Amino acid sequence: MPSTHLALHYHIVFSTKGRAPSIATDWRPRLHAYLGGVVRNVGGVPEAVGGVEDHVHLLVGLKATACLADVVRDVKAVSSRWVHEEIHEHTFTWQEGYGAFTVSPSQRATVVRYIAGQEVHHRKHSFQEEYLTLLKRCGVEYDERFLW
Repeated sequence: MPSTHLALHYHIVFSTKGRAPSIATDWRPRLHAYLGGVVRNVGGVPEAVGGVEDHVHLLVGLKATACLADVVRDVKAVSSRWVHEEIHEHTFTWQEGYGAFTVSPSQRATVVRYIAGQEVHHRKHSFQEEYLTLLKRCGVEYDERFLW
């Protein structure tokens, strides 16, 4: 085959350190927009960004040459610095790890709707419940002693 064709989409989830409810509603939309800009700056395509006070979800498209771990590291570092400098929340920090799940093209719209509905979703379900469901649904093995 003379050319390469890709559809690499990832649903990325990470929380604030200790799942602290530190992403305030008044600046949350600005953070989500900024996260999308950081994804673009590292060569990705932000397809959806959302979340609530203690975590974020990103649906991103990446090139084959992108290293997922480097993308997440850069997104977290740059956005944390932005929160410190622009929002003046100097104690803000992201958790160390993250979850990343591949998304087939046929499921992208479903994930976009899921990310857009985070506020409603979290009226009934905690982040911990949500994250465990994602891990189980995607067949990811884990030891709950090391999740939180």
